[in-house]
Amino acid sequence: MENELLIRLSEEGAEAEDLEQLTGFLRTELLALDVDDVRTVPAGRTPPGARAVDVALVGTLLVSLGGGLTGLSQVVTVVREWLGRTRTARPSLSLTLNGDTLEITAPTDAQMAEALRIFVEKHSALGTRP
Repeated sequence: MENELLIRLSEEGAEAEDLEQLTGFLRTELLALDVDDVRTVPAGRTPPGARAVDVALVGTLLVSLGGGLTGLSQVVTVVREWLGRTRTARPSLSLTLNGDTLEITAPTDAQMAEALRIFVEKHSALGTRP
């Protein structure tokens, strides 16, 4: 679906309960933004266009950005800040929007900031779709 951001987080060797809890914390923060909805994607169900579920899946969230992409920057900012507050082992991050996927694994803060900035700019330049 257009203007739905798929956020996938995974962490090698993490306990499922801990990872589910972390994903819940991120979802709570995202719900405070001006987005239409933030849903968890149950394990075993892979959204259209996504690859098979990873065995080290932290959680998958589907963020409905609404008719435009104005909330994308806010969502990405919250994700970045949230990752900065996680424990020392930073989860891997995958963002998928309109068929475009950004995957980040073990980045430095500067690498993460730059990759997320480019992702937002790219999709902002594409504009909204009717």
